[in-house]
Amino acid sequence: MNKLYIYAGIAASVILIAFGAGAIYMGVDGRDRVRDDLAREQIVGTPDSSIPGQKVDTGQEAQAFAAVMRKHTLEATDGQTYAQMGRFLDANGKPTSDEAAAAKDPKTGQPVENGLRNMWVTSTALSTALNTAYFAESVATFAIVMGIALLLTGFGFLVLTWRILLPATTRATTARAGSVVPTTT
Repeated sequence: MNKLYIYAGIAASVILIAFGAGAIYMGVDGRDRVRDDLAREQIVGTPDSSIPGQKVDTGQEAQAFAAVMRKHTLEATDGQTYAQMGRFLDANGKPTSDEAAAAKDPKTGQPVENGLRNMWVTSTALSTALNTAYFAESVATFAIVMGIALLLTGFGFLVLTWRILLPATTRATTARAGSVVPTTT
């Protein structure tokens, strides 16, 4: 039965070490990919952001830039979100959701859309992408930390297997052969 424990201990150790190494590799690769993708976009922090003039190439910087984008969008819409704005503009350029009260486009005859709503959609899409980059980098960092924990656990199991189970098996085999085995305290 002790041999089964030894083989199981070694197998568990190898599996944990392999998963740990894989998690570290995937975490580092994921973090590098996020950073490369952000750098490729050539985003630079605005003067009023927490990263003025700095290239956005990390998840933390992406989150900071997303926050300043939201601030600018709220400034442009007088503090209104997409759901609070009227769908159309009336003859005076004021937002309205009443299609009958909306100004008509002379070329198409259709109600004039509220352009600020379209700007809000674009801003939301871009800031969501930036926040997703922040989240992805955070997950990658978590994968690295978990990979290290798995490696340490795997090596710990391997040490326990070697130091506790293997000598116990050797003592039991020697005792069955008729030898007196000194015990340690």
